Amino acid sequence: MTTAPDRLLRRLEWQVVRRLDGRLQGAYRTVFRGTGIDFADLRGYTPEDDVRHIDWNVTARLDEPYVRQYTEDRELTAWLVLDRSASMRFGTASGRAGSVPTSPERAGRRKRPASAEGGDAEGGKASVVTELAVCLARLFTQGGNRVGAILYDNQVHRVVPARTGRNHVLHLTHELTRDGPARADRRPTDLAAMLHLAASTARRRGLVFVVSDFIGDLDWEPALTRLAMRHEVVAIRVVDPAELDLPDLGLVLVEDAETGEQLLADTSDPLFRRRLRAEVDAREFAVTGAIRRAGAAAHRLGTDQDLVTALVEMAQRSKRRRA
Repeated sequence: MTTAPDRLLRRLEWQVVRRLDGRLQGAYRTVFRGTGIDFADLRGYTPEDDVRHIDWNVTARLDEPYVRQYTEDRELTAWLVLDRSASMRFGTASGRAGSVPTSPERAGRRKRPASAEGGDAEGGKASVVTELAVCLARLFTQGGNRVGAILYDNQVHRVVPARTGRNHVLHLTHELTRDGPARADRRPTDLAAMLHLAASTARRRGLVFVVSDFIGDLDWEPALTRLAMRHEVVAIRVVDPAELDLPDLGLVLVEDAETGEQLLADTSDPLFRRRLRAEVDAREFAVTGAIRRAGAAAHRLGTDQDLVTALVEMAQRSKRRRA
């Protein structure tokens, strides 16, 4: 009999990975390139280049900066840094969360109905993160690349060492789908600590996917900047439509999934909806700006989006950004 992780992996291989065959990478080139040590050529320096690749001898002779180019290794190490906090359990699209849709009372704190407390730990955004992580891991291991993962919550930090092969992806799927311990503390997720853990774990230069809803203060920007100085970082924000556009549900009791704070909100009040929308827009602008200032590629994945379409769009945007 097959296990639940094996069934999930088989389903995603059939529904997502098979449909992506040939659309993200060719036979010899990948969208996200590795690094190399074999010298190939010299070319003029551009502002996007890594200053560590500047050839100072040639620069001194020609009186203008030149950088070394190396033969790229096809293999690379990819790390999946996954936010597993309580706010990631919120979700309304496709009936994932099985609860009444709500939205944050203020930007930076996601809210949900008080009746949703104790719901499915893998509902909503968490389900999207799980499917995204499994698909990315399978796509990279198919090309012989190594994939590791960091599953982070304030209480639990699980590190899956970087390896290759389908059995390793199956092990990662098992780690993603198993239940964690009951949440005892009521603190917002420390995203800065999550990024520091990623920097200390991924020592070899590679590709790092940071998948989170980026809830909380923007104190994580310096940590993301340091991580992007060593690795190619792709930040994927997972959002639910109800977090961006508050539905009209009348008078509802909402609860902060991370701190437990409760609030009675009149969602039918036009003034309340306009003020909330303005706060959400400001929050979206601030988070996106912080990610880009840090030097990471910023993407947004909605819980109502098709995963195949979203992955293809991310790959195309990465190609344009690299060009």
